[in-house]
Amino acid sequence: MLSVALAILLAAANAYLGLKVGMTVSASIPAAVIAMATLRLFRERSILESNIVQTAASAGEALAAGVIFTLPALVLMGYWAQFQYAETAVIGALGGVLGVLFAVPLRRVLLGHAELSFPEGVATATVLKVGEAAAGRVQLIVSAGLAAAVLKFLQTGLQTVAGSVAGGFTAGKTVIAFGSELSVALLGVGYIVGPNIAFLVFAGGAFAWLVAIPAYTVWAGLPLGADGVPLVGLEAAFQIWSTKIRYIGVGAMLVGGVWALLAVLQPLRAGMRATRLAHSGPGHVLPPSERDLSLRVVIPGTLALAVPLFLTYRLVIDAAALQASPGVYWAVVAGSVLFALLAGFVFSAVAGYMSGLVGSSNNPVSGVTIATVLSSSLLLAAVLGAGLGSTVAVDGERAAAAAAVAVLVGAVVCCAAAISGDTMQDLKSGRLLGATPYKQQVMQLVGVLAAALTLAPVLSLLYNAYGLGGSFPRPGMDPAQTLAAPQATLMQAVAMGVFSRQLEWGMVSIGAVIAALVILLDWQLRRRQAAFRTPVLAVAVGIYLPVQLAAAIFVGGVTAHLAHRRHGRTAPRDQNGVLFASGLVAGEAIAGILLAIPFALAQRTDALRVLPEGLESVSQLLGVALFAAFALWLFRVGRR
Repeated sequence: MLSVALAILLAAANAYLGLKVGMTVSASIPAAVIAMATLRLFRERSILESNIVQTAASAGEALAAGVIFTLPALVLMGYWAQFQYAETAVIGALGGVLGVLFAVPLRRVLLGHAELSFPEGVATATVLKVGEAAAGRVQLIVSAGLAAAVLKFLQTGLQTVAGSVAGGFTAGKTVIAFGSELSVALLGVGYIVGPNIAFLVFAGGAFAWLVAIPAYTVWAGLPLGADGVPLVGLEAAFQIWSTKIRYIGVGAMLVGGVWALLAVLQPLRAGMRATRLAHSGPGHVLPPSERDLSLRVVIPGTLALAVPLFLTYRLVIDAAALQASPGVYWAVVAGSVLFALLAGFVFSAVAGYMSGLVGSSNNPVSGVTIATVLSSSLLLAAVLGAGLGSTVAVDGERAAAAAAVAVLVGAVVCCAAAISGDTMQDLKSGRLLGATPYKQQVMQLVGVLAAALTLAPVLSLLYNAYGLGGSFPRPGMDPAQTLAAPQATLMQAVAMGVFSRQLEWGMVSIGAVIAALVILLDWQLRRRQAAFRTPVLAVAVGIYLPVQLAAAIFVGGVTAHLAHRRHGRTAPRDQNGVLFASGLVAGEAIAGILLAIPFALAQRTDALRVLPEGLESVSQLLGVALFAAFALWLFRVGRR
């Protein structure tokens, strides 16, 4: 029961965070601490019991990423009016179960790979080994969470404290805009991912907003508003970024996903071979620490899942809207199932490898999902007669139906990749603690199913309270309070862009070139064994995210760098600071979900507002001051 409860809680919290900023963070460490603290209430307990609870709980966070990065696109494109409970739960569950099954043959080779450190897995095992300190560590998470929840209530509920600061100006044809979110959850995210990744995300955002947008306005002029008058300042910058510049990030993510795939091909082949040999031979008995789910379960189980996936796609894909003949329609449904299974397996391997390299929080599931959505869109466009060689765009209703097919395929792949990466981290913890792999794999399945049954109502609640990505369930909602849902917005834009023939291929190409240059730089840094590296997907995410989000994450990364300094050199990552930062993320996310309830009932996001009009400048000053105070607090905790 504890495993299921934590899986549900962490899935809901990360659903909010991911819809807000397009990033989630690994929940393994806070789940481990909470599990230890709870099990201390019982006389008989063991470190392996805490590990099992943590394994199931972290699956909830991972599945949330797979669902929120994709399925909201169906609402954004108008294919769904609301989140469909059964369809959302089934797609999440099927993708998550596939991710666990696909991770089985990868365990042996990836966990022993020399280049893969699996940072969250090692950190989780370390925290579990020092279980005697669990009470104090739980206090860190609780105090940070409560403080973050109070600040979120002041920012979003009472609206007495600003949640962001931003501004811009226009000089001739040049637009300059900048700003920062004042979210302590983003502060925590930056601290957890560390200064290297935080800097790269910020560098990508700074390039997009301080270089690409001004350059574009000089070349193409200022964008026009609905009334035909040129937009200026922050409004102009956001319009250019959302319709043009963010596609540079799309191109960078596509190249980054392919690069990650190439890096994992050899380990993938070795993993399949090692797993087959481990289960071969009559009377062959493995020690408990090497027992996985049998391939007699994995292979038939994967094939069996094709049946409910086929039925789900048959239910969701609208034959009339797709305007295809019966033969083409059935080919589309069957082809979507086959493509989802094949791409799910390949990209689960990529995600497992990348989680070992950069951690679950930086796992490039969005990059591989974009590659899936784009490739499936191009294949479907060819089937429907609207391929790259065609000059005719698909009409609106048909385009939405075809784009929905690509998103549905991407949803299964994204869930599988996210769970595969999380499973590898948990199996790394288990290996260090002497756990039995197949028991962890079973608990991952439990966590997946618990989260899958929970996410649909959470998404509906958040959508009706805040709106998602510029889509609102009713008129008159406050656009400033909307959850950006950046990844889902991207999936929708890529899929619809292929069928409407409005995808910004020029910008995508620029992003691809930038990604290639970043990869070359990272290759040189790797040859020199430099401590600072430039993983391409971190830069791509920065280009795609609004710079306000990247700026807050960067502050968190700088805070981590300063906190880890010891006598003029950088010390290893601390546990206290990571736990405190995890508390900030969880506290703000839970408060955001709780606030969604009165907002949804009142059908407006200012239902609790008490700030009088005209005091916005005071609110912004107070917001900046409190954000700085939290950064100082986090620094002092991490310094200890």
